Amino acid sequence: MSKKQQKKNLDFDYKQGFKMPEVSDIKTDKGIDPETVEAISRYKKEPAWMRNFRLKSYDIFCAKKMPSWGADLSNLNFDDIIYFLRATKRQEKSWDDLPEEIKETYDRLGIPEHEKNWLAGVSAQYESEVVYESVQKELTKQGVIFCDMDTAVKKYPDLVKKYFSTLIPASDNKFAALNSAVWSGGSFVYVPKGVHVTMPLQAYFRINTEQFGQFERTLIIADEGSRVHYMEGCTAPIYSTDSLHSAVVEVFALKNAHVRYTTVQNWSNNIYNLVTKRARAEEGATMEWIDCNIGSGVTMKYPAVHLVGKGARGEVLSIAMAGKGQTQDAGAKMVHLAPDTTSRVVSKSIAKDGGTSTYRGLVHVNKGATGAKSFVQCDALLLDDVSRSDTCPTITVLEPGTQTEHEATVEKIGDEKLFALMRLGLSEGAARGMLVNGFMEEVTKEIPLEYSLELYRLVNMEMEGSIG
Repeated sequence: MSKKQQKKNLDFDYKQGFKMPEVSDIKTDKGIDPETVEAISRYKKEPAWMRNFRLKSYDIFCAKKMPSWGADLSNLNFDDIIYFLRATKRQEKSWDDLPEEIKETYDRLGIPEHEKNWLAGVSAQYESEVVYESVQKELTKQGVIFCDMDTAVKKYPDLVKKYFSTLIPASDNKFAALNSAVWSGGSFVYVPKGVHVTMPLQAYFRINTEQFGQFERTLIIADEGSRVHYMEGCTAPIYSTDSLHSAVVEVFALKNAHVRYTTVQNWSNNIYNLVTKRARAEEGATMEWIDCNIGSGVTMKYPAVHLVGKGARGEVLSIAMAGKGQTQDAGAKMVHLAPDTTSRVVSKSIAKDGGTSTYRGLVHVNKGATGAKSFVQCDALLLDDVSRSDTCPTITVLEPGTQTEHEATVEKIGDEKLFALMRLGLSEGAARGMLVNGFMEEVTKEIPLEYSLELYRLVNMEMEGSIG
């Protein structure tokens, strides 16, 4: 099969990879320099403190070296990226008021229908900025704030200043510094004391432009005794050139709060997905990351929980599927800093067609974290003889008498299981899909039905595409 035909087939199979004509109100030239950073701040009419923060972050970005570990990033060229594109002049409250190209995009992805049926609020980001936003009136009456970060900087500056960049400073790593310099869009969530948001809040991030960089910034604050589930979905068209997605997410779960953060990404395979996510859990709080990575050419992502309060609990449930030409370098970080804290990590990695999946994790039990307990389970599934799966755990225990467990398994799909299913009338691809979905069930059962069904569909599509 020719490369042209392979590309045509890939475009057909990847349902969310459709392209729309570029829509832009403002667009910067390729490349990053202080003038680009200042222009972004000027377009947004930001206060001086944010502009100065961006410029300092740019200096840190220039000084920081690229990571020398993990996935190969040598082909990532920062000068070939467009760092800001505003698709519309204003944010809309009705899907019908969006420009036709953007409206069609979200209609085809099914987002308006999701909002009607099972969501408490929706934020939709197209390129650099949020173009649509809606939250149920009942939540607003309860004091819940759900808006884009650009709006939060202007409307809630005291709250933003108190938390913004305190968990993930620009100096954390090169890509956190880049995000801090050019961030745009993302979500801001504040849930008041004792308020339970019973239905999920969802953000959807779409890259449509070729050679584009999306740098959303998300900040979630769950006050004492509150509860919230935030979900995000991510897609992009397939291009022959690379794009960059580099988000920063900070989550604060205050005393006895419960936060669940679910991600289902299906980026196209020309995307570098390099994300920093970190949460702080106070006394009695629970923080859960559910992280499902199906697409992208390269992913490096390690959701972290800093357990700073007595009895705090952290959990990461993750899925990473790597196909041909893909590297999924994902995992979790659990930092125990207080007594009686507990953490649990369950990682499911799948590799096929020569892809590489890696679990990279950290468990750190600090001095004074008496009674801490940590459990890590890494399960890898190889679908052929040319794919690769690695496990790279780091465990540091500075407090005697604490409990840490690490389990790792690697298995291949056996011919006997495939033949048994195929004898029931399933195609080989459908049989593989059923076995892979069963392998992932420990994670998928924890996410809403609509998302789990989409994951099942994506996996089945991947399995059918890998046969022949």
